[in-house]
Amino acid sequence: MMRDMPADRERPERTRLVQLSPAGSEFSVSIGLARLGVASAFVTRLPANPYGHAVRNVAREHGVGASHFVWAPATDPIGRMIFEPGCTPRPDTVVYQRKHSAASLLDAGMVEWPGVLAGARLFHTSGITFGLAAHSGHPRNYNLAAFEEAVDHLPGDCRVGLDFNYRRTLWPVDAARETLGRVLEEHVHILITSVQDMARFFDLGCARFSARALLETSPALEDEDLQALASAVLSRFDLEVVALTLRQVDSLEHHRWESAAASRDGAFFRSPAARPVSVADRLGGGDAWTAGFYYGLLTGGWTSAGLVKGVLVGDAAARLKQTFMFDIPVLDRREVEALLEADLAGGATHPVR
Repeated sequence: MMRDMPADRERPERTRLVQLSPAGSEFSVSIGLARLGVASAFVTRLPANPYGHAVRNVAREHGVGASHFVWAPATDPIGRMIFEPGCTPRPDTVVYQRKHSAASLLDAGMVEWPGVLAGARLFHTSGITFGLAAHSGHPRNYNLAAFEEAVDHLPGDCRVGLDFNYRRTLWPVDAARETLGRVLEEHVHILITSVQDMARFFDLGCARFSARALLETSPALEDEDLQALASAVLSRFDLEVVALTLRQVDSLEHHRWESAAASRDGAFFRSPAARPVSVADRLGGGDAWTAGFYYGLLTGGWTSAGLVKGVLVGDAAARLKQTFMFDIPVLDRREVEALLEADLAGGATHPVR
């Protein structure tokens, strides 16, 4: 998709100068991984026009494989997002224009999945993608059909990862629960989500708090609370790993970020601290975290060490990404390493190698 943002500090209705930048959850994750040194490719359907070509070119610029893009007629729409940055006390505003986008019509039979997935160790998608059908009013979920075709061609050791990524502007809770619940039960090994979404969609609570209490009071959560919730999620969907991102918003410009992850083998790790972020642009922060978390698992192994590495690298990537503009995580490994070293010097006790 494309993000439209005023380039002259005007409000969107007043601006005559718009900055265009490619965006999208899976797109950002693939770029984040590539910039951290992990070979990645991206699959989508785009119009064969300048905007579609711009997305392809940006993927190539960052080292992401784009040879399996499906090209739609030039007259098909690309998904758009009108974004107005906020400033305390005025919040950011987002308007989705993704109905009938070329990407929403990516269907089974369009992609040569055996070639795409040969040698893959991880296949990632997000809840946003599955929500595009409902948003567009399509007669069926084309993206879901393409996904299910893809998982039939996964190499034997390839995991499926899903960022739950619920967006109420795309579809109602009941429709999302039905589709994403089935995807989780049947296909997913690694789930990235939030405490609130697990409480809202599946009535899952923590050790000391019911799902309702989590949604109504947003209590401070201890390790045992997160461990209990993670255990419930792992059991409910028979997952290998669940990760929970935890954002505390003090003001529009100042957040605190932390995360936690658990595996069905009993490993659990939480960020050593909720660390402050001076936010320039929060969009894409979660995707940068996902890229860093996957980096930890892919390089550290599907072990407790990999889990720790994923949380720490994910936190560093997310915090860095939110200090610069636009969705794409233009991360530098040296910056990530420097931030990890600074965190360690400040009192963290879990070194990453």
